[in-house]
Amino acid sequence: MSKRDYYEVLGLEKSASKEEIKKAYRKLARKYHPDVNKEADAADKFKEVKEAYETLNNDQKRAQYDQFGHAGANQGFGGFGGAEDFGGFGDIFDMFFGGGGRRRDPNAPQQGADLQYTMVLDFEEAIFGKETDITVPKEESCDTCHGSGAKPGTKTKTCSHCHGTGQLNQEQNTPFGRVVNKRVCHYCSGSGKEIPDKCTTCRGAGKVKKNKKIHISIPAGIDEGQQIRVSGKGEPGVNGGPAGDLYVVIQVRDHEFFERDGDNIYCELPLTFAQAALGDEVEVPTVHGKVKLKIPAGTQTGKIFRLKGKGAPNVRGYGHGDQHVKVRIVTPTKLNERQKELLRELNELGGGSISMDEQDESIFQKFKKAFKGE
Repeated sequence: MSKRDYYEVLGLEKSASKEEIKKAYRKLARKYHPDVNKEADAADKFKEVKEAYETLNNDQKRAQYDQFGHAGANQGFGGFGGAEDFGGFGDIFDMFFGGGGRRRDPNAPQQGADLQYTMVLDFEEAIFGKETDITVPKEESCDTCHGSGAKPGTKTKTCSHCHGTGQLNQEQNTPFGRVVNKRVCHYCSGSGKEIPDKCTTCRGAGKVKKNKKIHISIPAGIDEGQQIRVSGKGEPGVNGGPAGDLYVVIQVRDHEFFERDGDNIYCELPLTFAQAALGDEVEVPTVHGKVKLKIPAGTQTGKIFRLKGKGAPNVRGYGHGDQHVKVRIVTPTKLNERQKELLRELNELGGGSISMDEQDESIFQKFKKAFKGE
């Protein structure tokens, strides 16, 4: 099945900016995250969105993708990979030169695979950071056989097919004569060893899956889609190689009152007509606590006030963002006769008409909940 165009996946034009790519990813990642969306294809869609974002958000990968499409997005140089990734060139090289030392030694130390863990944080946890432990299933050396794969009391022996080299020689006739082509020994999977009596715990693999508890420090100001690299906490290495790394990918739950964009936080402030017309001093909730805000007389709906330094801390330690407060005039819905009479009189004196907004009541309720810290 062919892959969809990455720009189509994120719903963007090819000229989209990095900020537009980031916003589109946040929106779709929240929509399809498996912890939130229980549809059968949600995990596949989430993976597709993440893959598109990782390519288009990287300048080099995006340039390669724009030029070569999916064939060039994940390659190392000029849109193409090395000999083994070119789809047969490695085999051609081996056929003419007998391996020539280009192939990796199967017995050489190899770094273990990287692991990925998705962590979902509350809005405030992402703002202030936290220390926590997570449990990650990963491969560990088998305690029964100590990683040998052999049943306790028995030993491994040299592979009788490759004689411990991990490779088999295959002769081929070519236009240039008979050449030798080296292949990984399929009897011992390149290990050079045979296990006559396999360990009953790991069944000869030498490794077992275990749930490992790992301590994670979440830095203050981390945002949706960012990741934390924990060095050496991935899968163990092969043949004495170093362990891989663990990447903790962050997802952030929406807040009922606040919205975040980068280090800035946004909210709406409901005001009565009298407060906006006459001016007032009100308390506004922020993630750092309540602050007083002076409302000038004649403030119009849609007016935005900036609370400097009341946003999220920068995850790299470059200060704080701001909180932007947008004014929304709340239209009263329950008036007694005296109040109605005064409003009619105000309207006759040129006070202007009052528009109705069905969303005002719900906005006001959200503000009160945020103010009370519910």
